[in-house]
Amino acid sequence: MSAVERGSARGTHPSHIRVLGILQARVSSSRLPGKVLKPILGKPMLQHQLERVRRARSLDALVVATSTDPSDDPLVDLCAAAGVPCFRGSLDDVLDRFYLAALEYAPRHIVRLTGDCPLIDPEIVDRLVEFYLAGSFDHAGNAVEPMFPDGLDAEIFSFSALESAWREASLPSQREHVTPFIHQQPDRFRIGSYRNDVDLSHLRWTVDEPEDFELVERIYQALYPQKPDFTTADILALLARQPELVQLNNSFRRNEGYERSLEQDRVRRQS
Repeated sequence: MSAVERGSARGTHPSHIRVLGILQARVSSSRLPGKVLKPILGKPMLQHQLERVRRARSLDALVVATSTDPSDDPLVDLCAAAGVPCFRGSLDDVLDRFYLAALEYAPRHIVRLTGDCPLIDPEIVDRLVEFYLAGSFDHAGNAVEPMFPDGLDAEIFSFSALESAWREASLPSQREHVTPFIHQQPDRFRIGSYRNDVDLSHLRWTVDEPEDFELVERIYQALYPQKPDFTTADILALLARQPELVQLNNSFRRNEGYERSLEQDRVRRQS
């Protein structure tokens, strides 16, 4: 049975929530276990990310979706201290966890975020939401056609599309990554791609490997003390001044976790 840890949601009653942000996170990462709790300047990485996400004006509420596995108990404590609601569900069926986390709030639209993106830009989230609403899409994301740095990923979709995925999705990649069932069916769902003006997809700002964490830590050390709400432009300016930072983690491919899930799909189809 899923459990919900209650907390503040900006004082917004569920019936008034139009856009709900759900940030999925867990401690048991395969490549860098415990990464969301690793400290940066004395705060867990996830706490920094929550501070950034909460500056997004387009979100009526924010909830963290984690698992019922005991390893995720510290995440529940972190969320309680930060005043962010935390939902606990399946460890492996992330789509089920995500859907049940949204169900209590009955939102019309949901922004999906992941706990490996501590440099997420709230302004980009707001612009994505505006793009999605203006286009009357069922799903829109800024990584459908990647032009933003890996690590600024966000997507938004209707609750009805999420519910369809939850009821019908069966492949491992569709259950683990929440939205492939939706964006793989452009004939059924209206899909929007929010693109950057400049292609920055070669930059890697996500955290999956020790080298990723080193880069993010150095970015925070350089920018956060003077400007806690530093922006993407601030990061790009720093990398222009210190181009050697980009070399720290540029040997890793984008979406390696999703590629592993697709291989599981192929194995299932062949069995």
